[in-house]
Amino acid sequence: MASSIAMRQVGRIARYTIFQPQLCVPRRALSSPAENSPLNQGPSAELSLRGLLDMGFTDTQAEHIYETVYKSRGGNTAKNTLCTLSTLIVLGLNPSSVLKLLEKCPELYTVKEARLQQRIANLRKLGLLEGSLQRVVAHHPQILIIKRKVINNAVMFLKEKCLFTSQQVTDILRDSPAIIQEDLAQIQFKFQYVYFRMGVKQAEMVKSRLFRFSLDEVRNRHCFLERRGLYETPDKKGQTTIINPKLSNILNVDQDMFVTQVAKASVEEFEVFQRLMAREYEEEDHWGDLENIKQIAPPPKKLRIDTA
Repeated sequence: MASSIAMRQVGRIARYTIFQPQLCVPRRALSSPAENSPLNQGPSAELSLRGLLDMGFTDTQAEHIYETVYKSRGGNTAKNTLCTLSTLIVLGLNPSSVLKLLEKCPELYTVKEARLQQRIANLRKLGLLEGSLQRVVAHHPQILIIKRKVINNAVMFLKEKCLFTSQQVTDILRDSPAIIQEDLAQIQFKFQYVYFRMGVKQAEMVKSRLFRFSLDEVRNRHCFLERRGLYETPDKKGQTTIINPKLSNILNVDQDMFVTQVAKASVEEFEVFQRLMAREYEEEDHWGDLENIKQIAPPPKKLRIDTA
């Protein structure tokens, strides 16, 4: 139903814009004293205020989009903008969401329709279906300006180097889409730290949304617990003498709750600890290399994929 409505909206804007030699201005704009405004003189036949209004944008939103395009690169940008707006609305995003998306990622104004469609199709192929796809695009629109090859390389990296299953990779993309723009070596370093040093398996990493957090955040909280005797690196058999808190309980809480409920300490203690850790990081040249982690907790002969 939503798609059919969106298609009708796109059809209306096509009729109003493609064959329209002059800009259609709403009554409020016609009555405005600013007759020399760029909004009233735009030469583009591909993009008009009337068309934007027919797509569901308010007067203010339509003027904002048109002015942004007008101040941009002119005709070619206007053509790309119309295609981009149509594609995003057909995707199921409402006009307010589309405007916020463009404000987060103005590069989308210049993306060609064919490339945009290809990238959306690729995300669907990777398992981001209706609902999940819209949320990812709305919260991290930059994923639509990244080449398919870059995204697919990151996906293969997560599967081959970190041994996540296909479904786990889809969950990571859905919950932490910004991972696509991270350096692959840093992703691997974070994975290795949590896997070897903390003894956490892939399923728990995904459940805790590990890749939303920087390695600084992860290590600070883990080491604080460890030095207070509240976290222990598992032995080769995965056993510990204490019950370690779950990774989600360590990461998915605000600082105050982490300190008081998980670490059983004061905020002041944790703040001092973080400053000391920052000094240690500098002395160790950002924590040394991966071999240091492996020496602390030697890996098993072969990592096994956690499918739980």
